[in-house]
Amino acid sequence: MTEHPHSPQVDDSGMTPIKPVEAELLVVTGMSGAGRSTAANALEDHGWYVIENLPPQMLGTLAELVSRMPAALPKLAVVVDVRGKALFADIRESLNALSAAGVSYRVLFLDASDETLVRRFEQGRRPHPLQKDGRILDGIAAERVLLAEMKSQAEMVLDTSGLNVHELASAVTELFSETGPVVLSLTVMSFGFKYGLPVDANYVADVRFIPNPHWIPALRPLTGQDAAVSEFVLNDNGAAEFVDRYVHALEPVLAGYRRENKHYATIAVGCTGGKHRSVAVAIELAKRLGQLPRVTTSIRHRDLGRE
Repeated sequence: MTEHPHSPQVDDSGMTPIKPVEAELLVVTGMSGAGRSTAANALEDHGWYVIENLPPQMLGTLAELVSRMPAALPKLAVVVDVRGKALFADIRESLNALSAAGVSYRVLFLDASDETLVRRFEQGRRPHPLQKDGRILDGIAAERVLLAEMKSQAEMVLDTSGLNVHELASAVTELFSETGPVVLSLTVMSFGFKYGLPVDANYVADVRFIPNPHWIPALRPLTGQDAAVSEFVLNDNGAAEFVDRYVHALEPVLAGYRRENKHYATIAVGCTGGKHRSVAVAIELAKRLGQLPRVTTSIRHRDLGRE
């Protein structure tokens, strides 16, 4: 009898079921200049087979190959961009065809602010692929229109505005480790309100209600990473209660993110300068949130070190 390639298998004893190998198909897309190549390199470093600049019309053929040989390409990432504008217009139809064929896939969308994208193109002395005879901003605007539907339906949207290439590679690594995707990778970021709000924050907490260590001469030169400052901040009346209640308030939010297949989020904690209170509270929040099931946390201090 010929065995169907997806029928259940058993081990050598003939008794224990073995789960058939299932291939992962990840579609990586997003704004030009947002870091697709960096993300692709990070995926390759973690065992993914990456195909860059694949015309969307070939997704169906590729998926058929993968479904026939799942063990050969268990983790496949396809990077799709808008350089072939006419081809990209058919990507939704191509993805629908994957679903109709029973091929499971996810979409990682990389984004960045217009200001960041302009700066990156100017630094690289490259034109935007859609700007034609216009400005870089004209190309960015045209690309946002073309990608709007993809972004709205992507399972994972990663804003790279505040990330350098190493930080972006780390973010992708946290999302896709050796054992598969991290269910929810949470960045807890400290910042100073006087330097502006983080553009990529999902939630912002204001901890300026806590007395400022800046006015304590012995604490002023220290930061929230120092034990003396951390104890001063967290032992204040109201600070511990705030942390407890904020973690409790975020629990249903994070559970909802997991249900909606959102794998990456940023919680920002702000004080005046981003040196003392926000740093201490962010560290404590990251510690507490990291204890929740299926959540990993990392800490970023955006304004630590500024004068």
